[in-house]
Amino acid sequence: MSSDRLRQTRAEIVRLARRGLDWVSFSTQVTDALRQAVPFDRSCWHTVDPGTVLFTGSLNQNVACSGSWLAEHEYVVEDVNKWWFLARTDRRAGAISLATHGDLSRSARHQSHEAYGIGDELRGSFVVDGTYWAAAGFLRDEAGPWFTNDDVRFLASLSQPIAEGFRRALLVMATTAESPSHDGPGVVVFDDQGNAESISPAAERWIDQLVELPPPRAPADSKIVQMVATRARAGSAGQDPLELTARCRAQTSTGSWLLVYGTRLSGGDGGRTAVIIQPAPVTEVAPLVALAYGLSERECQVARLCMQGQSTKQMAQALAVSPYTVQDHLKSIFEKTGVRTRGELVGQVFLQHYVPRWEDLSEVPSGWTAKETARA
Repeated sequence: MSSDRLRQTRAEIVRLARRGLDWVSFSTQVTDALRQAVPFDRSCWHTVDPGTVLFTGSLNQNVACSGSWLAEHEYVVEDVNKWWFLARTDRRAGAISLATHGDLSRSARHQSHEAYGIGDELRGSFVVDGTYWAAAGFLRDEAGPWFTNDDVRFLASLSQPIAEGFRRALLVMATTAESPSHDGPGVVVFDDQGNAESISPAAERWIDQLVELPPPRAPADSKIVQMVATRARAGSAGQDPLELTARCRAQTSTGSWLLVYGTRLSGGDGGRTAVIIQPAPVTEVAPLVALAYGLSERECQVARLCMQGQSTKQMAQALAVSPYTVQDHLKSIFEKTGVRTRGELVGQVFLQHYVPRWEDLSEVPSGWTAKETARA
């Protein structure tokens, strides 16, 4: 692997990140570019909710795994190089062969798919400005060579530009959004073993709009739904009383947003969980939009107050700063979002990621400044 090839590959990925591609197109082209520098046989990509580190979309090439398998091995089974762990550390990338000191059988994940002829695996988590946007895995067949320390370092060096491409893709998708469905919430019920007991027609329709390629064999096996169900089932009683971790905000193929959240059910045989899927309220979407535009924590606060219609003076009083400081923050917000007025900020930046209606923003949920420190 020559240094010239690495520089060319990195330059190509940086260029792709700036093109404003949707995330599936971006992932596909990055896969082709990476394969020229670090050969592999199979790959998988996942978009991530940065607030809860749950997956919100998937793209698999030459590798198949069920939603239940993916959820179990990422959030329940102990193993090396879990994506959420790589995102929380400075490593950003890792290979099974290196993490197990050459004994692949020490990885539960490798043991589970060894029979399919899969050998070493290189994983990367993609973070920019402290926010975790996506994850990917690159696999070689068992007859192929193992990944090297140089391969790991190279993928780690691409964490920021690849994350930048995914962050921009979130904004690109919003411009193609169609009118939302009139479906209400849908629900999927699982037993204590994680097997789907029932699913509502609305849930099936919502799941069909999620970006999962190839699509799940059955709606209840959606990777996104299974991630949420596993998180809800794995939590101990009282650990998450507000049920904030078993949830994610997923963008559909049309650019609209869904809120997917899980909860334990009482009564019956016990151990059952439900996953609810519904259109995401603006209070859930706005935090991601703010992060996607790269707004700082203070700029997020100013943007939120601006969306509430508060004047410069009112914002200054609420934040205990001078009106001039508020104006400076607004100027920075306008530059980052590409607008010129407060009306454009609300109408063209935030509403295009939602629907033509407004909701009370008096209680903004956790996630406005969600960072990589969110624990799995």
